[in-house]
Amino acid sequence: MVVRLSSFLILAVLLAACGTTSATPDGGTTRTASPPDRVPASAATPTTGATTSPLPSPTTPATLSPTQADVSASPTPSPTPGQAPLAAQDSPGAWRGLTVAPERRCSPYDPDDYRYSQSVEPHIVEDMGGIVYGPYTGSWFASTSDTDIEHIIARSEAHDSGLCAADAATRTRFSSDLLNLTLASPAANRSQKGGKDAAEWVPDLNRCWFANRVVEVRQRYVLTVDRRERDALENILSGCASTGMMIVERAGGLGTATPEPSAGGAADSDALRLYDDNGNGRITCAEARAHGIAPVHRSHPAYRHMHDGDGDGVVCE
Repeated sequence: MVVRLSSFLILAVLLAACGTTSATPDGGTTRTASPPDRVPASAATPTTGATTSPLPSPTTPATLSPTQADVSASPTPSPTPGQAPLAAQDSPGAWRGLTVAPERRCSPYDPDDYRYSQSVEPHIVEDMGGIVYGPYTGSWFASTSDTDIEHIIARSEAHDSGLCAADAATRTRFSSDLLNLTLASPAANRSQKGGKDAAEWVPDLNRCWFANRVVEVRQRYVLTVDRRERDALENILSGCASTGMMIVERAGGLGTATPEPSAGGAADSDALRLYDDNGNGRITCAEARAHGIAPVHRSHPAYRHMHDGDGDGVVCE
């Protein structure tokens, strides 16, 4: 009996150490689990007003909303449709095949870089039909000793319009190019025109011829034109029906200038009045020689009324 009681007490102590026990109907016992360790209220219950966000899944990368994205990573906005890029808006543009841009002296100007020979003078006379004539004033001269060789686009002007970057051969060719040469009285060449461009000076006579030559020379040498000169030239050329040189009728030996006709076709009608002796609307080589204008070059107003059989730009060679 003592042995059984001792065994029962030992078993009871062991069960008490492991947890609370209760009897079952079948005489067995069940163990009641010990309560878990108490968690502090501050960790168990969120503070009022606090928010929590679920953590991203380990297999799914977190994504940023548009407002969270790095602004610097955004692509550059496209230009507004119909709006040209800034460079195009600032482009100087073009006019009659010429680039419109301000004058720019990219290298020092030296007249010695633009030398020409006086031997070109007879060729200028030949190009005007063999007459010593100043188209700016309509003046006739006894000989070339009374005239200056005149550059229609002044050498300094050409330099500032692009030839400042040209090689020596191009500058020399420009200086002796008949397309850019004519005759003028010393007063007209040195005191009136000088180095001015067409925005600053145009002749009283032969304005259409002059403006057209300015454009042709600039085209040949790829010279720029500034906005003021472009506007001045366009104002003249837009009213021209002819760009031929008008030859004023010689009177009293050296001749006197008459005002340039305002009508575009007046230069042509003057050529017929001067050289069409039989009034048939054409000018023959006999008539041209009788008036001392043969050979007649393309730049002469009479050329339009003559037959150039070989199309070389010269009639009655």
